[in-house]
Amino acid sequence: MAQAKSKTKKKSRGGAQAKKPRGRVRRWLRRGLLAVAVVVLLPIALTPLYLAPVIHPVSLLMVKDLVTLDGYTREWIDYEDMGTALPYSVVMSEDGQLCAHHGVDWDALNTVVQDALAGEGLRGASTIPMQTVKNLFLWHGRSYVRKALEVPLALYFDAVMPKRRILEIYLNIAEWGPNLYGAEAAAQHYFGRSAKSLTARQAALLAVTLPNPATRNPAKPGSGLNRLAVIVERRAQQAGDYVGCLKDGGG
Repeated sequence: MAQAKSKTKKKSRGGAQAKKPRGRVRRWLRRGLLAVAVVVLLPIALTPLYLAPVIHPVSLLMVKDLVTLDGYTREWIDYEDMGTALPYSVVMSEDGQLCAHHGVDWDALNTVVQDALAGEGLRGASTIPMQTVKNLFLWHGRSYVRKALEVPLALYFDAVMPKRRILEIYLNIAEWGPNLYGAEAAAQHYFGRSAKSLTARQAALLAVTLPNPATRNPAKPGSGLNRLAVIVERRAQQAGDYVGCLKDGGG
């Protein structure tokens, strides 16, 4: 009898030990599903609210700066008060097909996918809607997972939001330097003037700074940055139909 009881106890302990790993797996699975649900449902809920002009969204980087007590500089500016030099420069530098696509530039994305499959690594092809949802709802750093989330979120964001409002939000949450966000704060910081008062060259310099604000300084551009700015300035001045959706009556 004693031996039987001992065997029973060993079996019960063995069963309990087997259940512990399974329990941990289930807990982590639940946590993972909850995280995915938050990433998906939060943008779905917030995007319609961001249609209201009185709401001034903040990016996750801005939230991080607040949480870490670093603080940040950002002065919201309505699209109508930006002038056209900076918005057009940013579009022609970052997403020339903004008015033609529906959140995702499939041709550019397909090229990126093909390059990745060929072993050339993950690179850009993010549209302005994709960059906006990344800044608002996702994390930074190149990642296949984040890129996979960007695509449906950008399609949804673009379906709900007019292009002009998307660009307005993007230009007010884009990072232009450490703890420095938005077009107005950037214009004041680098050139001592409002976004609307920027010259065509200053606007182009700010636009070509966006891909790497940590290392690029539009107020002290090197020869490479100046060359890019000349190209973007020319494109912005000849934008025409490329920015048709941003004009009064545009989509």
